[in-house]
Amino acid sequence: MERITNAILTGPTGAIGLALIDELIRRGVRVTAVCRPGSARMADITPHPLVRVVECDLGDLRSLSMRCTQDYDVFYYLGWASTFGAAARDDMDVQVSNIRFALDAVRTAAALGCHTFIGAGSQAEYGRVEGLLRPDTPCFPENGYGMAKLCAGEMTRVESEKLGLRHIWTRILSVYGPGDGAGTLVSTVINALLDGQTPACTAGGQKWDYLYSEDAARAFYMLASSGKHGSVYPLGGGRVCPLKEYICAIRDEIDPALPIGFGQIPYASNQVTYLGADLSALTADTGFLPEITFKAGIQKTISYIKAKRNDSGQNASKEQ
Repeated sequence: MERITNAILTGPTGAIGLALIDELIRRGVRVTAVCRPGSARMADITPHPLVRVVECDLGDLRSLSMRCTQDYDVFYYLGWASTFGAAARDDMDVQVSNIRFALDAVRTAAALGCHTFIGAGSQAEYGRVEGLLRPDTPCFPENGYGMAKLCAGEMTRVESEKLGLRHIWTRILSVYGPGDGAGTLVSTVINALLDGQTPACTAGGQKWDYLYSEDAARAFYMLASSGKHGSVYPLGGGRVCPLKEYICAIRDEIDPALPIGFGQIPYASNQVTYLGADLSALTADTGFLPEITFKAGIQKTISYIKAKRNDSGQNASKEQ
């Protein structure tokens, strides 16, 4: 097992990043959070003596070796540009840039003295698959985002080996929780219901696998400690059920009487209908198993969104 005392991460203000910072704090690990300059979401990072925030674009990661003088153990690469929306995911120039940023992150990790590089890949690397996703499931990505993630995973592994770093790549399915993007299904449904609106949805027959962000953060810590070099780990909740059940569970936590607009949105022509992670390799290597139920995770997520909405309302009143 590797000893982790100092960690650095990009993408610290998303659901996984925020939870990972809190997990590292609980473990007594010093954290450097690399944020996009001027990001309003920096305020969401837990203030703590163990946490340092550094503003730096993904395109300027190499400058970190001059700005962060202490030695680090692990570099978590969670940052990525243009992740939401079909147009953004198929912006090939941006996605190619993402590959270069990931390679810069590996070189920066080596310059900072890290022994481990952990990258956040995506289920989009697989394309459409019927059955649980395994480390050795063949990959046939269908958009630029998935193609770039797959390429970044392979290229950063080769670069890590050249530089003497342990390389671990995750393929994340659907993670939700505090800090989740506003455009995700979970956030969209919660906000619509809190506004008294009927969220428009597909028929909800897709079978999905959700993981709460605190569980994801624990997995990332355990991978840094005992994940195997060169391995790919699908990361999900290990439980597959129809999307309609997840949406109804969200509604029931807010108000069971509220309607859901099932069938108002048609399935996309390239709709992923089955998404589930085989966690056996991850569990065998690290001991990780999800602990937080969807019900418990959704309760925490709804509470977080309500608190953020309340804070926004109070700030708006003060400005008036």
